Amino acid sequence: QTLTNAVKTGSVSHAYLLTGSRGVGKTSVARLLAKTITCLDKDPEKRPCGVCASCVAAEAGSNFDIIEIDAASNRGIDDARALREKIGIAPSISPYKVYIIDEVHMLTTEAFNALLKTLEEPPAHAVFILATTEAHKLPETIVSRTQRFAFKPIGQGDLEARLSFIAKQEKIDITPEAITLLARAGHGGFRDAISLLDQVAGSAIRPLDAPAVRQLLGWGDDELIQQITAAVVAAKPQEAVTQLRVLLGQGAQPAQVSQQLIESWRELLMASLDGKGQDGLSTDRIVRVLEALIATHKSPWPELALEAALVRVHERRGDAGGVVGGEFSTCCLCLIERRLACNPFAQHGDAFYRGRLPKILNCLRAI
Repeated sequence: QTLTNAVKTGSVSHAYLLTGSRGVGKTSVARLLAKTITCLDKDPEKRPCGVCASCVAAEAGSNFDIIEIDAASNRGIDDARALREKIGIAPSISPYKVYIIDEVHMLTTEAFNALLKTLEEPPAHAVFILATTEAHKLPETIVSRTQRFAFKPIGQGDLEARLSFIAKQEKIDITPEAITLLARAGHGGFRDAISLLDQVAGSAIRPLDAPAVRQLLGWGDDELIQQITAAVVAAKPQEAVTQLRVLLGQGAQPAQVSQQLIESWRELLMASLDGKGQDGLSTDRIVRVLEALIATHKSPWPELALEAALVRVHERRGDAGGVVGGEFSTCCLCLIERRLACNPFAQHGDAFYRGRLPKILNCLRAI
C-alpha cells in the first residue's frame, strides 16, 4: 500500500530495500515497481498500463531504463565505479532510470562504499531498488538511506491455494494431500513450492498422491519419523537408529529426514515452552536434540552424521531419560562397525580404526 500511494502521489523515493527469505517475491515486486515507475501513462491510477512504449519494452525485457544487476557476479569496486559513471545518463523514454540490484549483500566493502556515495547524491532521475535475503550483512549507512520493506514468508494456506490453482491450469492430476506436502516443503517460498510442483509433475505417476510425492522428494514416512522421535524420547538410541535405517532403505534422503526430525522436535519445543510438554522431557534436552540435528546439515556424510546425532543426544550421565553404560556403548559400536564395513576412511584403512575400538569403548563406558 505504501508503494502504491507513492506512485499515485508521485513521491517516489530514490532508494528502496526489499528484504526477506528466498522465493517470497522480492525480485518480482522490484520488477513490477520498476515497470510502474517508468510507465508513461499520465493517469497514476492506471500504471502500469501495459500498452505504452515503456511497459511494452519492460515486458519484452528490452527497456533500457530498467537495469538489473546481479550483485553476486558484479560485486567488485570496478562494477560499482562503472555504475557511478553511467548513472548520470538520462533515461531514454521514461521519467526515471531504475537500477535493480539483486542479492546486494554480496557486494564487497569497497563496492558498498562506492554505492554509498551514489545513494548520498543521486541524480533526480535515478531510482535504486535493492533486494537481499541477508539484510544484516548490509552496512547501516546503506540501510539508512533507503525505504525498507520486509517480506514475510508465505502462509501455508496461501501456498496451497496457489499450487492448486497452477495444478488446475496445467491440468496436473494431484490430490489435496500432495498439495499440502508440496506447500510444506516450500517453507514459505512461492518459488521453491512451484519448482517442486514442476518437479513432481514431470513424473509419469498419476494421480500424484501423498506417498508418490514423498517418494519423489525423498521424504520419509511421517509415521516412521514419529517412531524415531518416540525412540529418542524414550532414550532408546539403538531403536531410533534401526528405524532410521528402515526409513533410508525406503529411499528417503538423509537431508530431508533430518529436516523432518527438526520440525518434529521443534513442535515438542513449542509444546514444552507452552507448558504442555511430555513428562521427563526437559526443554534443555529438546534443545540439545535440535542442535545435534541441525549440525548434520554441514556434514559430508549426512547419513553417518544423522545416526551419530540420534546417539549423541543421550551421552550425558544423569540427564533425565539419558542412556549410559552398555546400551549406549553397544549402539556406538554398531555404528562404528557398520561404517567400517562401508569403509568411508579408506586413507587409514579398517585396521587403523579396529585397533582403536577398545579405547573408544572404554571412553564410552566412562561417560
